[in-house]
Amino acid sequence: MIRLTELKLPLDHPEDALPALIVKTLGIAPVELRSHTIYKRSYDARKQKLLLVYIADVEVASPALEARLLQQFEANPHIRPAPDQSYHLVAKVDTVPALRPVVVGFGPCGIFAALLLAQMGFKPIVLERGKKVRERTKDTWGLWRKGVLNPESNVQFGEGGAGTFSDGKLWSQIKDPRFLGRKVMTEFVKAGAPEEILLVSKPHIGTFKLVKVVEHMREQITALGGEIRFQQRVSDVLIEQGHIRGLTVQNLQDGSSYELRADHVVLALGHSARDTFAILHERGVYMEAKPFSVGFRIEHPQGLIDRARLGQHAGHPLLGAADYKLVHHAANGRSVYSFCMCPGGTVVAATSEAGRVVTNGMSQYSRNERNANAGIVVGITPADYPGGPLAGIAFQRQLESHAFTLGGGTYAAPGQLVGDFVAGKASTQLGSVEPSYKPGVLMTDLASALPAYAITAMREALPAFGKKIKGFDMHDAVLTGVETRTSSPLRITRGDDFQSLNVKGLYPAGEGASYAGGILSAGVDGIEVAEAVALSITRRLPL
Repeated sequence: MIRLTELKLPLDHPEDALPALIVKTLGIAPVELRSHTIYKRSYDARKQKLLLVYIADVEVASPALEARLLQQFEANPHIRPAPDQSYHLVAKVDTVPALRPVVVGFGPCGIFAALLLAQMGFKPIVLERGKKVRERTKDTWGLWRKGVLNPESNVQFGEGGAGTFSDGKLWSQIKDPRFLGRKVMTEFVKAGAPEEILLVSKPHIGTFKLVKVVEHMREQITALGGEIRFQQRVSDVLIEQGHIRGLTVQNLQDGSSYELRADHVVLALGHSARDTFAILHERGVYMEAKPFSVGFRIEHPQGLIDRARLGQHAGHPLLGAADYKLVHHAANGRSVYSFCMCPGGTVVAATSEAGRVVTNGMSQYSRNERNANAGIVVGITPADYPGGPLAGIAFQRQLESHAFTLGGGTYAAPGQLVGDFVAGKASTQLGSVEPSYKPGVLMTDLASALPAYAITAMREALPAFGKKIKGFDMHDAVLTGVETRTSSPLRITRGDDFQSLNVKGLYPAGEGASYAGGILSAGVDGIEVAEAVALSITRRLPL
């Protein structure tokens, strides 16, 4: 197979235009093109005439012709051999170990760690503190519609993890030389995700579709002998002579506790598993504070973003709702950037603790809600919250508790118009943009919602963003606070063998341990950790 990149065609090109362009690019006769497969499709909007850009894998009439073409175009970076992206299991066992591997957490990382271990024959046990995804959805709506929080079943905790209530973005900037991201995407499609996620440049699934995908992946794991235990919270870790030997688990359904012996434990925690972090720290598991970001959600009419980003092509069904990515380096040394942009989505209540307000963004697959939203966040470092590995959590809680107070103490979010925020003036009423956050938004002054250095940097950044995207700093755009769960505030550091630096058999993984930042990267990390567990169990050398 030959891979061709940078194949550009007009937006509304006829169906036969791509094979014609392939034939022209390679300089072959039409009959010599046996087949072509679109590997990736994106668009180039840098010029007024918007173009679709394809990457295609091509099969020609014979191996001899393929070899001749690859030699002929050896110096052309856009005509190369198609890489082998197939996935091969690193181990396969028929006999299950006496102590089955345990996966703690059933978000994207935990799902893929469990799936791979199950595919290799290890029949893992999964412990998930939250509920199954449909029960969890009901509890989540309970907060959004009635202001009633379930601390163990919400946006952060439960089957599917925090990614379930998001835009379902499936792209990442991680280095992926083994194409493990392709394995993640293929498994999603097998579980019912739209096949187009395999070819579009910025694939997403959306919450409603993710619910079904997660359920189907659970069914695959259990069909392969895996066991998934819901509403099971880890209350302690059993460490003997520097090796994990098991877990103490609390059954949240009846309050009972039991001990689960294990020599291999994958910690696929989310970034909000604060009580589990505290347990691990108390037991001496090595961890360290790390940078993260805090800020607000911003909402604009989606049509404004579409027109600014796509011009005359705004609204074209092939392009969908437009997104953006922005960054500004403020005069005070802080970086301000857009985070987790959700086209045609909603701002959601994402707290997991009583008396605190946290915002996040979510989109459905259709991305057809009236507003675009994104986090506008400011980078901070451990120097801003000194005090050890858990200090970042205390910092987050302080901001979230204050946001709860600013919002009136009802889980409503404090909000402010962008124009008023930049001018340093409290907002008393909404303008033309209706915020989507539920249970509601209380208009106020957000100046005290974040540290002064963050407010100063954001007030500088918003007008600068308005120069990049016309209308971004419109007076009536709405800010809601606070966005604090951008990433884990700590890292549970691991070595090259994927194990904790000081507790053998313990495998920190995914977002909570700071080895991923989104669904795709978390899934990839889950695969790599599962492989490390399998190789450890089978005593094979790393590949």
